[in-house]
Amino acid sequence: MNINLRKEQPTDYQKTEALIEQAFRNEEMSDQQEHLLVQRIHRSNAFIPELSIIAVNQQNNILGQILFSKITIENNGQTTASLALAPVSVHPDYQKQGIGSMLINEGLEQAKAAGYPSVIVLGHADYYPRFGFKPASLWGIQAPFDVPDEAFMALELTPGALKDVSGVVQYSEAFSE
Repeated sequence: MNINLRKEQPTDYQKTEALIEQAFRNEEMSDQQEHLLVQRIHRSNAFIPELSIIAVNQQNNILGQILFSKITIENNGQTTASLALAPVSVHPDYQKQGIGSMLINEGLEQAKAAGYPSVIVLGHADYYPRFGFKPASLWGIQAPFDVPDEAFMALELTPGALKDVSGVVQYSEAFSE
């Protein structure tokens, strides 16, 4: 299968959101609202167009998407910039074929090249560690809501970026609307 990765364009948004809705439709650990979250992120100040990447086939059909947005880690007036990886989506017919891994690897590489120091993800504890993610609690970083410790993870894109960082992750308003 010949898959190309490219930056998502505004003309892709409607198709991307439809793909995300399909990808999460039958997910147990989902509220099936991820497509609406992405719609809100697209319109928010936290949106980073360069870090919204899609996977397309030779017919230019969108098969997958990954999105990173700006977040902060807050602790007693200290604010540290970071990224949220949310969501990564692959069309149900193309899951378990490496497209999600391609998107994550490319997204992390692009985020690192853009100078972002770290990434936070809420996701499957048996999936994200293969990309280097570890429980965020190892750095004293907490979610702003109740989640299993092993599902809330962090990755240093710059070695030592989280060394002196702890606190609560603050997501953009797009996550709480």
